[in-house]
Amino acid sequence: MNNFFPCQRYRPQPASRREMLKRSASGFGALALSALGLDPAYASGTEDLGKALHGPHHPATAKNVIFLYMDGGPSQVDTFDPKPLLDKFDGKDPGELFKVEPTQFNNNGKVLASPWKFKQHGESGLPVSSLFPHVASCADDLAVIRSMTSEFPEHTFANYFLHTGSGLQGRPSMGAWVNYGLGSECKNLPGFVVLNGGLIPPGGLDCFGSGFLPASYQGSVFLPSGTGVANIKRTEATAGEQQVKLDLIRKLDGFAESNFGKHDSLESAIRNYELAASMQLAVPEVMSLDQEPAHIKKMYGMESDFKHTRTYAAQCLIARRMIESGVRFIELTCPSAGGDRWDQHSKLKEGHENNARAVDQPIAGLLKDLKQRDMLKDTLVVWAGEFGRTPFAQGKNGRDHNQFGFTVWMAGGGVKPGSVFGATDEFGYKAVENRLEMHDLHATMLHLMGVDHTRSTFRFGGRDMRLTDVKGHVVHDVIA
Repeated sequence: MNNFFPCQRYRPQPASRREMLKRSASGFGALALSALGLDPAYASGTEDLGKALHGPHHPATAKNVIFLYMDGGPSQVDTFDPKPLLDKFDGKDPGELFKVEPTQFNNNGKVLASPWKFKQHGESGLPVSSLFPHVASCADDLAVIRSMTSEFPEHTFANYFLHTGSGLQGRPSMGAWVNYGLGSECKNLPGFVVLNGGLIPPGGLDCFGSGFLPASYQGSVFLPSGTGVANIKRTEATAGEQQVKLDLIRKLDGFAESNFGKHDSLESAIRNYELAASMQLAVPEVMSLDQEPAHIKKMYGMESDFKHTRTYAAQCLIARRMIESGVRFIELTCPSAGGDRWDQHSKLKEGHENNARAVDQPIAGLLKDLKQRDMLKDTLVVWAGEFGRTPFAQGKNGRDHNQFGFTVWMAGGGVKPGSVFGATDEFGYKAVENRLEMHDLHATMLHLMGVDHTRSTFRFGGRDMRLTDVKGHVVHDVIA
């Protein structure tokens, strides 16, 4: 028996690049690695620094994504999918007109006409309801998909499905997948940022998680006011005191690595400390809107007398500033504008009007601002909830969940402007033309960013995992 390895099950622990450089030449190589790691030109392909693992597969039309998450599920028949038959049969028993599927609460009422009127807008003649007068002015920039479906009628599972492509908790989110595949263009900000307007989705922070991907790809949650990130300001009296603490942390990290080997949580913590040092300078600058011209702030709605509009306006304006700084994927959550998110099981008119009032002007301001800066062409803006609503009432004046057919839209980033794809039936209940699944939306988003969804994989649990699982097709008809 080999006396040097008394246990034949011993396998040498492979050293990461970070470990090797720290142990060689008194660690001077690690200093070079830290500097190069902040440069995307050198860091591409370094998993331990949270950079790109495979890069683009084909030329991209979108460099960045702004995901406008409409928490709770807006009603398609009250926003972007007009259905005149709801007016004709308002108050009738829906069971006499079409087959009614089981609903989340099974408190089904009569057919409910939309309280809002639709008009055609722009050269495209795209119909938009009076809920969105500002977004309607951007109709010629929208690619509206009316045939989206979900596999889940319940918020938590549907949110996981929308964000991660799986109804199960713990899978990587869209933003994590994008940054895993393409890396970040930003040296001093996270590649995936969530701007929290006040409502974290049912399902919690796992909607923005990295799942089985390295932890450095998870979303970083910012607030749209103040410094944005808790404890971003230096608490030490001097830079020297801070440096002493950082030196101690590096020694402890080095001790852990030398004794226990490389571990994702430790590597991600090291990366987070490195990034945090850069963020102390970058975050206050990108979060400050003081230098924005007054007319830009007004366009976004920051002078609105409705405080929730001001909140969402700040989110949209910060999102534009983050895109300019190179942040790859930004998600905006909704403010708590009264009622229950977009989830109006009762008081549909009051709830949807409050939610639309909060986001309508800021979204239009974002689209117009991106366009005038020539940024919309390579920024993909996506508007979506986790499902839609029923064309018949829940109780007397609400709408229940409807996963069988609902509307999302995209703008910029190479999509076909002023277009409509797919259709629901004549009551807006079920997708009947060009029916799409969430995997198709994800595949199309990745395609626009230069990623082949079938080739962006990560080995986990004995198989190659991907955002679209074993499904998904690129919807070429919505691409310009």
